[in-house]
Amino acid sequence: MQIGALLMGAAMTIAISAASAAEDEAGFKSLFNGKDLEGWAGRPQHWSVEDGAITGVTTKENPAQGNNFLIAKDGGQNLVVSDFELRFSYKFTGPWGNSGLQYRSVDKGNFVVHGYQGDFEVGTTYSGILYEEGGRGILAERGQKTVIKEVDSKTKVEVVGTVGESKAIQAQIKTNGWNDYVIIAQANHLQHFINGLQTVHVLDEQSSKAARSGILALQLHAGPPMKIQFKNIRIKPLGGGDNDLAKMQGDWTATEIVVNGQPMPADVVSNIRLTIKGREYSLQLDSGPSKGSFKLNERAQPKSIDVTTDSGDEAQGIYEISGDKLKICHANNGGSRPTEFKSSTGADCVLAIYERKR
Repeated sequence: MQIGALLMGAAMTIAISAASAAEDEAGFKSLFNGKDLEGWAGRPQHWSVEDGAITGVTTKENPAQGNNFLIAKDGGQNLVVSDFELRFSYKFTGPWGNSGLQYRSVDKGNFVVHGYQGDFEVGTTYSGILYEEGGRGILAERGQKTVIKEVDSKTKVEVVGTVGESKAIQAQIKTNGWNDYVIIAQANHLQHFINGLQTVHVLDEQSSKAARSGILALQLHAGPPMKIQFKNIRIKPLGGGDNDLAKMQGDWTATEIVVNGQPMPADVVSNIRLTIKGREYSLQLDSGPSKGSFKLNERAQPKSIDVTTDSGDEAQGIYEISGDKLKICHANNGGSRPTEFKSSTGADCVLAIYERKR
């Protein structure tokens, strides 16, 4: 009887643990099939699948040729993410190695990527830090809580606290074994974890350079020969109704403006700047600035935007945001909301297309 009770108790414990694990992984989507590089793109001489893991290798005969990257794809296009939790495992083999996972980043061509990076290495300095590849450099060292600001047109990294002791975190990281890495990005809050320990927490308030969306990629670092492997890469989108709002934050440059079917001159368009902070916007025009606020409805088809200027004028519109491209089509003079991204003669609406300013 006692043995039976013990067995039943053990079975219940196992069942509860399994249910908790399943719940913990709910909503995550795998980005790697464990067999080949379907859904990824990179230089074939450096990237392959070995022992069920994405594997990046450089040698003396086949160097990295600068930092290069394996880019996550979605239906043939770069996979674009905004607010998310990303989980994966990584492992180095050998005496040297430096790598990272790029997120909310930019494809610069020829498998070169710039942007936020969750860093890791064989050494004891960089694992867990937040580094901006091709940009502002180190935004938080291991163990730091930082706020990134712009002071006199320059980046200022302000250390405002700690999430742990750097040496103690490093002591839990395996040099040539598998480590579990987690990245959480929500709005301008960025957090990294290794083997269950938080390594950084960054609040990026430099709106001119902070990224709210972008691509994912794995890094092979230039330098001595190295081998890095990745497995169990999965992602869960975060956020709800304000997800697109988070993507819109920052500075945008107009690339095309069409008013009632008439395209504006290119030299005028190139001078138009849009800045979004929270639910407020500022539009810089040759005729002067225009400011106001807006509301989004992501559930509408197409997605809708309602704009109210500081002077009280209102405009109904639709919008679409994908990566670093934002399209807005809105009615003029109190007209009805457009149903398509088109401005034709007599329609009394404006189509504006913007690209994110870097």
